[in-house]
Amino acid sequence: MSESPFQPAAADLAAGSSVTEQITTAITQAIVERRLMPGTKLVEQQIADIFDCSRTLVRQALNQLSRDRLVKLEPARGAFVAQPSVEEARQVFEVRKMLEAAMLADLCQHITATQVRQLRSHLKQEREAITRTDVPGRTRLLADFHVVLARMQGNSVLAQILTDLLSRSSLIALMYQSSHSAAESQAEHEAIVDALEARDKRAVLKLLDAHLGNVEANLRLNPRVQDLKAVLQMPRKSPR
Repeated sequence: MSESPFQPAAADLAAGSSVTEQITTAITQAIVERRLMPGTKLVEQQIADIFDCSRTLVRQALNQLSRDRLVKLEPARGAFVAQPSVEEARQVFEVRKMLEAAMLADLCQHITATQVRQLRSHLKQEREAITRTDVPGRTRLLADFHVVLARMQGNSVLAQILTDLLSRSSLIALMYQSSHSAAESQAEHEAIVDALEARDKRAVLKLLDAHLGNVEANLRLNPRVQDLKAVLQMPRKSPR
């Protein structure tokens, strides 16, 4: 039976899917690496020109990112990089704490020497990125550390869920200006791997809780209400 001229060929569908995935990955990566700020307008035609594709494929990618809560679609206005609320930020970290604690408690019991070496290699990359002040690289690597741990569970669904949460965490950090330094996060990762290698479950869970707690605590989720008088009243100059 011949293929209908009105039906897209399988190769065309695959190509379209591939381009959509490229766009989705590129935007997600730009968010994770803090190159795309919350609230940035994502112009369909501009993205279509960049990827040399139709706006239909761009729209598919933006719809996917909207489902992942990384992009907000507004009627008659277009697509924008999401701006997570304070409550959403708290919820994301709450879920991360529960998910990652269960994940590491399990991994601690059966981690292998090969997996420890893999983690040590990742930590080395983190240190090198921090030393050369590679901000996008170190941001990506520090986030990927948690995904590497998830993949060691052999659970692709868990790894994907954590990847999505980490992307949203990156947006939250951008929104609320985390002052938790990359060097501090990297040192905390080192301590977690040391505890995993020793199979010290109690230490692993304590270190993870402290690590995520430090990151969250350094987000400005409780902005101080400014005293209007103090802000507007200029100090008087003494006469010369």
